[in-house]
Amino acid sequence: MTSPSTSAVIVIFGAAVRPNGQPSGAMLDRVRAAFRLGEHLPGVLYMPTGGVGRHGPAEAEVMATLLRDRGVPADRIRTEPTGTNTISSVRACARLLRGHAGPVYAATSAYHLPRCVLLLRLAGLDARACPPSRGAASSSLRKRWYWRLREVPAIPVDAALLGWHRLRGRI
Repeated sequence: MTSPSTSAVIVIFGAAVRPNGQPSGAMLDRVRAAFRLGEHLPGVLYMPTGGVGRHGPAEAEVMATLLRDRGVPADRIRTEPTGTNTISSVRACARLLRGHAGPVYAATSAYHLPRCVLLLRLAGLDARACPPSRGAASSSLRKRWYWRLREVPAIPVDAALLGWHRLRGRI
């Protein structure tokens, strides 16, 4: 649950951590976008998500460090380090934010934003989009199209799965 002084929450969806433990470009972009929005939201709580992927440490922890390096106080950061994919991150955040009445912003890459906002709304949160960074998620045109096209089946599949979890009381 969020504190009474928290007006808004920014959920920052995880992205890859490099083999040397450094953030990927996508992760840096997501944190930058969240930080830019957070500067205009008094009392905002940042909620970076993501567990340990191919390389450690946990994505949420790397993003929390990036936020602290930008001057965000530790009490304004609440990590969610268990998510292994978008839907598990949404479910975990929804449980942590149960009872939160304010807006919840999704900070992620532009191609991923519609799915994240939809899933957060289906989880019962007042979800909104955090304006994404303007740069391309990758310099590779092939990767960018792969990620965009991957969202086409992912949106209805994840929406159905989240609906199932909600009906079963697993959120």
